[in-house]
This record gives sequence, C-alpha cells and structure tokens, in this order.
Amino acid sequence: MEQPFSLKFRGMSFLSVFMVLFFNAAESYGWHDRTHLAIAQASGFERWYSAAAPDVVKSRAAFRAIEEKNHYFNNNAEKPVTAEMVLGQTERFNDPEDEEGHLYGAIIGSVRDYKELKASGKYADYPLVFCAHYAGDLSMPLHNTPYDTFNKERHSINDGIIECNALNNIGFIQRSIYDIRIESEEDLAAEIARIAETARKLGRKIRKENRNMSQAEVYTQIIHSASLFRAVLQYVGRNPC
Repeated sequence: MEQPFSLKFRGMSFLSVFMVLFFNAAESYGWHDRTHLAIAQASGFERWYSAAAPDVVKSRAAFRAIEEKNHYFNNNAEKPVTAEMVLGQTERFNDPEDEEGHLYGAIIGSVRDYKELKASGKYADYPLVFCAHYAGDLSMPLHNTPYDTFNKERHSINDGIIECNALNNIGFIQRSIYDIRIESEEDLAAEIARIAETARKLGRKIRKENRNMSQAEVYTQIIHSASLFRAVLQYVGRNPC
C-alpha cells in the first residue's frame, strides 16, 4: 500500500502489533501486537515476529511487577525529557518498586544486556527482542505522560489506531525511516530523549483537545521508533535485514 497520507518529519519508520491483553487498571498496555511487529519488521530486525513477546511476559502474574515498569514512564512532574533523565533511569531497569516506570532506562538496559551476553559468547538475541518492544513503546504518547483519567479511558483505543493496517504498510514505514547515528550510550540517550519529547508533546496536545490520535499522528510516531531501533541494531553490530 502506498503512502496513505502526507507525512514529513526528518524521515521515519513504523512497526505495528496487535494484542489485546487485559490487565488491572494501573497497568499500561502499549501499542497492540501488529503495530509492534510492523515497527520491528520495518526496522530490519530478523526476529521481528517476537516483538510483541514482552507484553506476553508482563501478562503473567509472576513477571508482571518487574516487567510492566519497563514499558512506560508516567512523568508525573511533566518535565521535558533530557538525555540526563534517560541515563538516570538505567539504575531502575527491572525495578518492581518504581511505580512511575523507567521505559527510557529499559531501552539502554536491554542494549547493555545484549552487549554483555554477546561479549561472553552466549546467545544474545533475546535482549534485542525486548529492546525492539521498548523502542516501540517509546513513541506512544500515553506511555510518556501521567496515567490520569484521560490516559486510562483512552489508552487501549489509542494503542490500536493503526492495528488493522500496520502490517500492510511496512513498505511505507521502511521508506520513511530516517538516519540516526549512534556511536555511544550518550548518543542513544539523546535520541531516546528526543523521541520521548515528541510523544510527550503529542500526549499533551490530544489531552488539551480531548481526542484520540489520528492515523497520521500514529504513523509519525512509530516511524520514530523504527528509525531508532534500526540505529540500535547498527550500533550493536547487527546489520538490519
């Protein structure tokens, strides 16, 4: 399917995943499964078909407390996201007591896990599966803003805005991916902060206008995610497919 609408923004790329998992009211959902899969496939990740797996993990009670906090940052203070803020979250990766969440630190933590396993000669792909998912969640506005009444009432609807057509538009997403150069963890933190800010600002906008995202807005966001994860693959020495 060719470009379904006009989209311009430093280039971009998209990933879609559908999966409706029912959790308690305090839990964030994330893009649905097919949207996550689309993001990962468009980015060139050979294990794109596993990109929704982290949501499956957090659906199990035994793992939920640890894993769910890796999928969002509520930013209750509504502060602009900086690279320093991102790096500050790394020590909270997998912390079940961190109610505000630490999505940004989880992206860096999963990259560190991959590099550590790779250096030890062990099978290292699974941390990248988690990273693909977290990179997808990064562009979702309601994963970067307070979990208030607006967020709770509209979260699932906004997770699935493009669920029915995401996998049909992988070519469009790939053509829209823009170049990101990551040569250090500091570079990665800066890019995470930049994309988080696009999501946070869009979250504020739809709150102010009391509405859901448009399909065009969702594609704009997921293209950020696909572009970032493609850059992560290159950064860790994995050539995107």
